[in-house]
This record gives sequence, structure tokens and C-alpha cells, in this order.
Amino acid sequence: MLNLVSPSILSCDFMNIRSELHPFVGASNLWLHLDIMDGHFVPNLTFGIPIIKQIAQISSIPLDAHLMVTNPRFHIEEMKDFGLHNITFHLEVFETSDDSIELIKLAKSFYPSVGISIKPKTQVAQINDKILELVDLVLVMSVEPGFGGQSFIESSYDKINILNQLRETHGHTYQIQIDGGVSNINANNLRKQGADNLVAGSYIFKKDKNDYLGLVESLR
Repeated sequence: MLNLVSPSILSCDFMNIRSELHPFVGASNLWLHLDIMDGHFVPNLTFGIPIIKQIAQISSIPLDAHLMVTNPRFHIEEMKDFGLHNITFHLEVFETSDDSIELIKLAKSFYPSVGISIKPKTQVAQINDKILELVDLVLVMSVEPGFGGQSFIESSYDKINILNQLRETHGHTYQIQIDGGVSNINANNLRKQGADNLVAGSYIFKKDKNDYLGLVESLR
């Protein structure tokens, strides 16, 4: 099992972003998570394509873009030359699995890793088997997407466990990423259930930057 941690920069100090990211330079098994919201798919607006391009230019750390947007195709095509490592969009965006499958295939022509995400009220059973076969990552939202600092939704454990069982039974290769309310309190149990990739924002960035790497290690 992988042991990745993905600090979510939504919680960092954007006025000093270069210094905020500096403690992670050279760290292994670490991605930087970009929460991209359009104010329509979720009730919040974060940063747009020009900001993401600048972050990509200053970061040597693999970037993990989570698209909480109504039109993920636009972002996938616009950011294809930024050097992002992973890009994830939401299953709920499309009415049919065929549309998701088509976009996954397009994204895989641009990005090393492509993921699908589900909101807390979406069940794992709603993810088509073909999607699970194609994707490199499944992101389980353990809070309602839109705002940081929310409490972890306990039913997320069941989703991770189901995804892990499906992965083992069918030989799928996707990572299981969890985002929302992640801390050292639940990290060990999340990994026991099968999560490979833990996203944490306020748990890391609301502390002294001298502690950032120690907090990352506490999630392993």
C-alpha cells in the first residue's frame, strides 16, 4: 500500500505561498492538493487557472488537482500543459457513466494520473465498474465539499473498505484518497481500512510552518 500525504493548500497563507510550500521541498511520498471550486458545483470559489499555473511554476512537488467544478473538461484541457501530476473530477457532474468514461480517457492522454471523486451522499455502488478499471485514484469526500475545517463523516470508513475490497477482488490499481477532517486521530484507522492517500488542510497549515513535516509524518 502507498503511504501518500497530500497537504491541501486551500488552508495555507496565500500571501506567502512560496514560503508556505518551502518546508515540503524534497519530502518523499507527498503531493500538494489543489481544491479548485467554481462557486457553482459547490458553494465556494477558490483559485482559477492563472493561479494554478503560477503554483505549478514554483513547485517541484507533484500537484494533485481536485476539480469541484461543473465543467471539468474545460479545466482538464486548459491545464494540460502545466505539468500537474494528478487531476480528479466528480462523478456527480455527469448524468451517465459514459460521459465520465469519455472524460477519463481524454484526461489520461494529458496527465500521468486521473481520478474520480464522490461526495458523502454518493455511494460506491454508483461508480461504474469500467470507471474503477480506468482510473488511477478514487477520492472519497469525508466532508461536504466546499469549505475546509469540517468534521469527518464516519460513514466514510465503509466506503474506503468497500473500495479496498473491490480493488483486491478485481485487481484494480487505483489509489484510495480521503479528503475532509483528516488528522492524526483517524489517520491510522483510515489506512487500516485501505486508504493510501490522505488529504489534510487545516490540520497542517493552521500550525507553525516549522511543524509542517512533522504533522505530515503524524499521518503516516
